[in-house]
Amino acid sequence: KKNMSCSVAVSNSPVFSPSSSLFCKQSSIISNSESLTLSLSHLKPNNSSSTTSSPSPSSSPSSPFYLRLPKLPSVFSTSSSSNSTSQNDAVLKRKRPTRLDIPVSSLGFGVPATPSAVARDVVEAEGDGYSVYCKRGRREYMEDRYTAGDNLRGESNLAFFGVFDGHGGAKAAEFAANNLEKNILDEVIMSEEQDVEEAVKRGYLNTDSEFMKQDPHGGSCCVTALIRNGNLVVSNAGDCRAVISRGGVAEALTSDHRPSREDERERIETSGGYVDLCRGVWRIQGSLAVSRAIGDRHLKQWVTAEPETKVISIEPEHDLLILASDGLWDKVSNQEAVDIARQFCVGNNEQRPLLACKKLAELSASRGSLDDTSVMLIKLKHYT
Repeated sequence: KKNMSCSVAVSNSPVFSPSSSLFCKQSSIISNSESLTLSLSHLKPNNSSSTTSSPSPSSSPSSPFYLRLPKLPSVFSTSSSSNSTSQNDAVLKRKRPTRLDIPVSSLGFGVPATPSAVARDVVEAEGDGYSVYCKRGRREYMEDRYTAGDNLRGESNLAFFGVFDGHGGAKAAEFAANNLEKNILDEVIMSEEQDVEEAVKRGYLNTDSEFMKQDPHGGSCCVTALIRNGNLVVSNAGDCRAVISRGGVAEALTSDHRPSREDERERIETSGGYVDLCRGVWRIQGSLAVSRAIGDRHLKQWVTAEPETKVISIEPEHDLLILASDGLWDKVSNQEAVDIARQFCVGNNEQRPLLACKKLAELSASRGSLDDTSVMLIKLKHYT
C-alpha cells in the first residue's frame, strides 16, 4: 500500500479548537491561508481521478485526493473577508425546507368536532327546571358539552340531564351529549323499574361502543341524572360529579373515577396496566388522569365506560342537584357549591339559578382553575 495524504484548507471555524492536537500543528487559530494535512494511507489511488484532479502546491505529488473547503460565512469566523466569491456564497446558502402541514385533527389535540364548537367561550341556557353555564378554560377550544331535556317520550315527569367533559378533543363529549340520552331511555323504558341500574349501564356501554366504531381519538367523562316517577337516577364515568342539597346540606351522589382510587387502581393493575404518579397526578400508563370514560380507544383495556349508578327517591327536603365537570370540583368544595347556589335559588322571591351557575364557574377560575368549567343546576321540586 502506498501512503497518501490529503490537504484540506479550512478557514477560521469554531468547529476546530485552536488547542486541538489532532489536526493543528500550531497553537494559534488557523488562518485563511493555512491547511490541514490528513494521512489517508488506507485509501488506494484512483488513476481516473488523478488525471482529472489538478494538484495543489500544498498537496502530496503522489496523492489524487485534494479537497479545499470554501470560506465559511463571516458569521462563523472571527474576521470577515470582502473578497468572498459569489460561487462560494451560492454553495453555502441553503433554502429553507418547505413547511409541513400536519393535520392535527387526526392526532386529537383538542380540535373541535364541529364548526359550532369554534369560538364558543361561554355557553348558557335555561329551562323551567334547570340552568347551565359552560366557560372555556385555557384550551384553544371548549371541550365540555351538556344535554338537558324534560317531558321526554311523552312523559311529563321524565327528564334527563348530563354534563360531559371531553379530553383529547371535543368529539367524544359531543357524541355523548347527542346520543347518551336516547340510548339510556331506550334501555330504561324497555326494562323493569327495579333493573334501572343495569339499563343505564347498557346505555353507557352502547354509546361507548357506537363511538368507538367511528375510530376517533379522545374520550369524555360523564355525569347524568335521569328523573322518572319521582326517582332520581344519577350515574357517572370519570371525574364529573353530582352533588345534591338536602335542606342546604351537600351530599355527593357520585365518586370520582381516578387512578388514585384504591379499587380503581387494583382493577387497572389486575388487567395488566399500571398507575404512575406524574408531576403530582396519578395517571394510567403515565397518560390519562381518569379511569373511566367514554372513548379513549388507546387505553380501552383499562379505561371502562361502565358507570356507577345511585338511585334515590326525591324527597321534599331535596331542593337542588348540581352536575358539574371537574373544572368546578377541583377548586370548589361540595358544600361551598351548595351554599352559593342556594343563595340564588332557594328562599327568595327572585330566583336566578343561571347567575348561580356563573358565580360558581367564576369562583373556580378566580382560584386558579385553567380547565373548562360546566355547571348545571336542577330544581328538583319542579319534577316532583
